[in-house]
Amino acid sequence: MIVVESGEMHNIERVYVRSGLPLASLMEQAGAAVADLATKIIIQNKLKKVTVICGKGNNGGDGFATARFLSLMSEVTVIVANEYPTTDLGKLNFEIIPDKVDILYFPEKQEECISVINDSDMLIDAIYGISFRDMPDPFSAHIINCCNKNTKAVKIAIDTPSGIICNTGEIPDECFHADYTVSFTALKPLHVLYPSTDYCGKVSVARIGIPQTIIDTCNYVMKTTDEFIQTHPLREKKKTAHKGTNGTLLSVCGSYGMSGAAVLSGMAALRSGVGILRSAVPNGIYPIVASKLTESVFIPLEQSDDGLISINAFDTLQYEILEKANALLIGCGLGTSNNMAELVSAMISTSNKPVVLDADGINSVSINKDVLRQCSAPVILTPHPGEMAGLTGTDVADIQRNRYNIARDFACEYGVTVILKGANTLIALPDGNVYVNLTGNNGMAKGGSGDILAGMVASFLAQGVSYDEAAIYGVYYHGLAGDKCAEKYSSRTMLPSDMIEELKYVLK
Repeated sequence: MIVVESGEMHNIERVYVRSGLPLASLMEQAGAAVADLATKIIIQNKLKKVTVICGKGNNGGDGFATARFLSLMSEVTVIVANEYPTTDLGKLNFEIIPDKVDILYFPEKQEECISVINDSDMLIDAIYGISFRDMPDPFSAHIINCCNKNTKAVKIAIDTPSGIICNTGEIPDECFHADYTVSFTALKPLHVLYPSTDYCGKVSVARIGIPQTIIDTCNYVMKTTDEFIQTHPLREKKKTAHKGTNGTLLSVCGSYGMSGAAVLSGMAALRSGVGILRSAVPNGIYPIVASKLTESVFIPLEQSDDGLISINAFDTLQYEILEKANALLIGCGLGTSNNMAELVSAMISTSNKPVVLDADGINSVSINKDVLRQCSAPVILTPHPGEMAGLTGTDVADIQRNRYNIARDFACEYGVTVILKGANTLIALPDGNVYVNLTGNNGMAKGGSGDILAGMVASFLAQGVSYDEAAIYGVYYHGLAGDKCAEKYSSRTMLPSDMIEELKYVLK
């Protein structure tokens, strides 16, 4: 599935019209699509009173069409939020609203409108569409606030919850808090970016008649990982495969007090199919990790007084990288120090094998990012927002406001792949392409989940898949395992270790 910005969506519609097809039919099908979702919810929950709040533009026109369809089976009220329709299609659909639908003009009947909103079982938002770029007008802002206070009503947004800027996901003031959002033709950035994704609820995409041939020629900003998975399925292993042909991963992870990170990432790598896991750990935690990670080969290394791998271990690690490994994982629970930063930089700059940098591996290169350009093989970074802030010299709030641009720009500038973790994890490739992942849930927001992701991505790399496939496979199946855990245990009680067990089923 593609993600397109508002300007490109308008271009798609213009191409549709130039091809001789009527724009009015799109609004008709849009209204029917929203009404279809609403009808299912109404029947399932035995709802009675439906209110559709419409703005003056074509989004309002979609609302008028929705109200007309719903009036066939429900008690429907239309509230005109700020002005009567100003577009031709909006006027057309306003004029053909059935007489049995009550129409209220908010600027003139505010108290009555608020009473209707408070009494509604379903509220459908059609005030602002994808062209919204500023602040809600005072009337609309008041309505949005009243709708959000009605916590018993099911709330549906048409294309976008009003009050959100489409292309950035920014919310200048308050926005409509939707339980469901029906997007038309394609996803928009606001549906997948923070913070707006929190207010979209369950997002669905309705095909409303634009031919696929037109959609295929558009300029999208992102694709979803599920589309990539459909066209690039994970390949089955050959019957003649053995541990040598399934790849060797060198994992340089763990430190005093952080042995669990080495265990979780290692178990995830093994569950993801790597043939041989070679775990390089400080000798102080070797007995702990070895007791949990029985399928791994171990390389106990000299450690410094702070419990980290010593800088003196570089020669051993360099031999392992150059002679033994097919891919390298650095960072899970590794710890940070000046010597560790030096050691990590030395491993990256001399590696001829693909590298996954996670956690303290990322923190170690933040002071010398240019080392990322020195690796002769692909490098994949898996930062959470805090680690991304360290890489870019900004703060977490700025990262979250601008996730797409920051991840893409960093990937392009340094020639690396950036997996920016969080709700709807982004995968920014060095060629400028960006994928957004829609699997996963808030139950994965626990320490250790990132170690599992890093182990999975590194495992796929070691097995010989390309850097883009490794990143996308890792993120998609990591989220899918999380979703299976949430179904089985609940998002509150699930643990990262449960996700490793689910890999047995999602990676069949």
